[in-house]
Amino acid sequence: MTPRTPGADLPEHPDRLWSAAEPKASYDVVIVGAGGHGLATAYYLAKNHGITNVAVLERGWLAGGNMARNTTIIRSNYLWDESAGIYEHALKLWEDLEEELDYPLLFSQRGVLNLAHSLQDVRDSKRRVEANKLNGVDAEWLDPKQVKEVCPIVDISPDVRYPVLGATFQPRAGIAKHDHVAWGFARAAAALGVEFIEHCEVTGLRVTGGRVTGVDTPRGTIAAGRVALCAAGHTSVVAATAGIGLPLQSHPLQALVSELLEPVHPTVVMSNAVHVYVSQAHKGELVMGAGIDAANSYRQRGAFHIIERQMAAALELFPVFARAHVLRTWGGVVDVSPDASPIVGLAPVEGLYLNCGWGTGGFKATPGVGWCFAHTIAHGEPHPLNAPFSLDRFVTGALVDEHGAAAVAH
Repeated sequence: MTPRTPGADLPEHPDRLWSAAEPKASYDVVIVGAGGHGLATAYYLAKNHGITNVAVLERGWLAGGNMARNTTIIRSNYLWDESAGIYEHALKLWEDLEEELDYPLLFSQRGVLNLAHSLQDVRDSKRRVEANKLNGVDAEWLDPKQVKEVCPIVDISPDVRYPVLGATFQPRAGIAKHDHVAWGFARAAAALGVEFIEHCEVTGLRVTGGRVTGVDTPRGTIAAGRVALCAAGHTSVVAATAGIGLPLQSHPLQALVSELLEPVHPTVVMSNAVHVYVSQAHKGELVMGAGIDAANSYRQRGAFHIIERQMAAALELFPVFARAHVLRTWGGVVDVSPDASPIVGLAPVEGLYLNCGWGTGGFKATPGVGWCFAHTIAHGEPHPLNAPFSLDRFVTGALVDEHGAAAVAH
């Protein structure tokens, strides 16, 4: 594989969005976290509901958290009805989002393969394909030869440690450029009047008479009619300042990219058994992700043995990658709920709304959850698609345990 010189095929970043030097005294809605979900929520609040007196507060810089550290995969082939509903809604929005935002998101529907390496993998995968079809989600079962036709560089030899016995395939799935997605939503929201205030950490929630009234920041208290928490990996920390304990654990999640290479990998390949997923970005980097570190942590770096196993697994599936060089590795902090599915809806404090617990599945849901979360905030009640992901399911036991059901949960 020949290293490739970066081309001029990608647009330059737009001029930096204006950030208020000082926030206003009050807003109708304050969104905590200027990542993908916070930006999408702000955009749909303005576009769909006419709520434009909105401030998005970010302790760092716009889209500098997990949105800058994800592996760009978009799919909706989840097993359970609740997950399929919100992710398929998101995928349908993805398909028209570049035109709507008038910004090149580099959305590429190159398909996603989920490999099966054992008889149980095959049974579970075929079950998921049939469940997808019942929910109107495109899904196919491929035998090893068909897997090779979709992705010629996958090793389907029968004598390897993890033989490929087949795979599910979602043709409409794919990837998008994560920073372009953030800028697309931010530009569109800013044009509708939304403000973005960077380097403005929320240090506490103000609650009076059981209702949220504002947020504390190093720049002073900002009054708010409603507050929405979208701070991936840290929502539980902010919620705790209002006396709310969330059933979340935070873990590092690692990934890496290679040097720039000529196009060699035409789709996205994921494997639960060896827990690695691989795609090739538009510029040419191989993008590889792994599972979360087992230990709880807020560090944006993880254990070396996780990356080591990830690379070993990738080379099992793609021997051609043996000559590629790692360009950089990184880690993000994800929050994970007990059933590894998100929490999206009303908090126990009136006027406070939660969007957290996505684990590794947050990026692909970006437009869908932004749409539904904006509806929830505007109407004070959940949208039907996010209603199953309410906080009280941990009291009733109505869990959405997608992590163990739909191959790898990314």
